[in-house]
Amino acid sequence: MHFEVLHHDEHSKARAGKFFTDHGTIETPIFMPVGTAGTVKGVHQYELSDIIKAQIILGNTYHLFLRPGIDTISAAGGLHKFIGWNKPMLTDSGGYQVYSLASSRKITEEGVKFQSHFDGSYHFFTPERAIQIQRSIGADIIMAFDECTPYPCDYQYAKQSLGITHNWLNRCMNEMKSSDSFYGYAQALFPIVQGSVFKDLRVASAEKIAGCNADGNAIGGLSVGEPEEELYEMTDLVCSILPKNKPRYLMGVGTPVNLLECISLGVDMFDCVMPSRNARHGLLYTWSGTINIKNEKWANDFSPIDEKSELYADQLYSKAYLRHLIKAGEYLGVQVATLHNLNFYLELMREARNQITSGTFTSWKNNLIPKLMQRR
Repeated sequence: MHFEVLHHDEHSKARAGKFFTDHGTIETPIFMPVGTAGTVKGVHQYELSDIIKAQIILGNTYHLFLRPGIDTISAAGGLHKFIGWNKPMLTDSGGYQVYSLASSRKITEEGVKFQSHFDGSYHFFTPERAIQIQRSIGADIIMAFDECTPYPCDYQYAKQSLGITHNWLNRCMNEMKSSDSFYGYAQALFPIVQGSVFKDLRVASAEKIAGCNADGNAIGGLSVGEPEEELYEMTDLVCSILPKNKPRYLMGVGTPVNLLECISLGVDMFDCVMPSRNARHGLLYTWSGTINIKNEKWANDFSPIDEKSELYADQLYSKAYLRHLIKAGEYLGVQVATLHNLNFYLELMREARNQITSGTFTSWKNNLIPKLMQRR
């Protein structure tokens, strides 16, 4: 695996590049749809691959470990074969679920004991176990096991948590070195920068991660409730330290505006449940702002869902029809809205790459953001 930066924006830190994996090349900047349990909710794999042109999707170690289980995934020949996806894939280590299961887990230096939210059963993840599970799942990019600190948290807690995360990273790297891919293709380990919103901790973590010489690096622990100003400040700080010749992945972020601003700070890869989750509630992202399709104003609007979109469904169905489907709880409504939102995010990334290549990214971004911030 390797990464090439092909173009730089003259007026920001934005860059366009390519990350090469055994399952295909990922053009950056890129958004990665989240397929938590081996599926992006409401979307067929062929729609992801052939219609909206997703280059890479995510799976989640915690959820896949519990259901369907690693034995099943291994017997299928890995998650790619199990779900019928032949492009790159990334798996989260389960560290974020450790964060979200605060009421039913216990963290020690050794690892994390947690209780399944499905059946109440108890399990224990160590850094080594997290790597072994991700080896079995077979993702092209696997994440180091870490603790995502809550926001807000006090300095001493964040410092102690960071020490554990860095120790776990050392153990993850050792496990990677002492083990092989299960399915004959390369797997890359991405370390994760933590440190909450404390500058000295973020600097220390970024320097630690930069020294690992990994194939790529991630920034975690943001978009967990902190103000956007702190999201951007921490991202800018960390990107100034992480290697320029490796992809930078900002985990769990965010709105279209967040993505554009963070691209300008030097981020290459993003994921977020927002486009698919909000679609299920009738929120649509468009080039002229966010639409709440449940609003009465759309009840008799028979114009296409999004006139500027090239997606077939966006031209075939009207706003009034999609509103009816969502209000009636019809599955088709969720499918169409989800496909629309994911397509918009991916179109946004494609256009960002084009603008970086053309040398016009900053002016394009600055003109577009006020439109994206409108709510209709």
